[in-house]
Amino acid sequence: MKSRLIAILLLIAIIAAGVSSASAKRRMTPINTQATTTQAINETANDTSRINAKRRANSISYLDDKGRTIFVDTITGDEWTDSTLIGRVPKMEYPLFQAMSVGINIWDPVLRALGQRYGIADAWVELSLHNRYKPILEVGLGAANTTPSGSNFTYRSPLSVYFRAGINYNFLFNSNPDYSFFAGLRYGFSPFSFSVDNVTLDDSYWGETSTFNIPSQNMAVGWGEIILGLRVKIWGPISAGWTVKYQSILHQSKATYGEPWYIPGFGSRNSPVSGSFSFVYTFGLPKLNKPKATDVLNEGTPDVPTQPEIQPE
Repeated sequence: MKSRLIAILLLIAIIAAGVSSASAKRRMTPINTQATTTQAINETANDTSRINAKRRANSISYLDDKGRTIFVDTITGDEWTDSTLIGRVPKMEYPLFQAMSVGINIWDPVLRALGQRYGIADAWVELSLHNRYKPILEVGLGAANTTPSGSNFTYRSPLSVYFRAGINYNFLFNSNPDYSFFAGLRYGFSPFSFSVDNVTLDDSYWGETSTFNIPSQNMAVGWGEIILGLRVKIWGPISAGWTVKYQSILHQSKATYGEPWYIPGFGSRNSPVSGSFSFVYTFGLPKLNKPKATDVLNEGTPDVPTQPEIQPE
C-alpha cells in the first residue's frame, strides 16, 4: 500500500514538471541569431518600390527620346530607370523633331527632255515628327509653250510660281527612317497668266480657214491632291522618292476667254493623275530634342566649392 502511494506521488510530480516546462517555453523570448537579424532585409530585398524611392531621393531625372523617366545619381553619375514608373510601351520610337529633308523634284525636267513642252521644276522641305507625321511645303516654277496633240491652237503661259502645302503620314514610323511608305494630302495654288495663239477654225460650207488669237488673261487656281509614295536610301543622307497623285481643281478665278489648258504645278487640265520623282537630302535635328544625360547632370548638379589650399608657414 505504501509503495503504491509513493508511485502515484512520483507520477504526479513528473506531470507537474512537464506542464511547468511547457509553460516556460511558451513565455520564452526568442534568441536573436544571424538568420533572424537578416530576415527583415531579405523580406524587403525584392521590394523595388522601396529601393527606387530611396534612390530617387539622391537623383535628378529627365525624359529620354522614348518618353521614359531616366534618373541620374548626382554623386556617381550612374543612370537608371525606375521600373515602377514605366507604363505601356511608347507608340513612337523616334523623337519629336526626328529630321528635316530637302528635295528636288525632277519629274518635269525629265519629261521635258523627252519632248514635253510645259513644266519646269520644284523643290520642297519636309519636317519629320516622330518619323510619323511629316508636314511639307513645296515651291516651284511652271511655264508652257506647246500645241497639244490633236488641238487647233498653241497654248502659251509665261514663267509662273506655284505653291503646295500639306502633310504625309509614314506607315513605317517605328521602322528604319531611311525607308518610308506614306500617304499624304496637298493643297496647291498658282497665280499665272495664259494666252492662246493661232486658233484655227475650218468652215466646211465655204471651204475657208480662219485664224485668230486669244489675248493674255490672268488666272488664279487652287487644287487638292491625294498622294501615295515611297522613299528609299541611296547613300548616306541621300535618298530617292517616288509619288503617284490624284489631283482635282477646287476653285479658280473667272476667265474672260475660256479656261486654261495648263496650270503651273498642276499640269494639263485634262490629266488628273500625275507623279513626281525627287532626290532628297536628310539631316537630323539633335539640338531640338531632349539633352543627353551628361548635359542634364552638369546642369542639375550644383557646383561644390573647393577648399582653399593651405600654404605651409
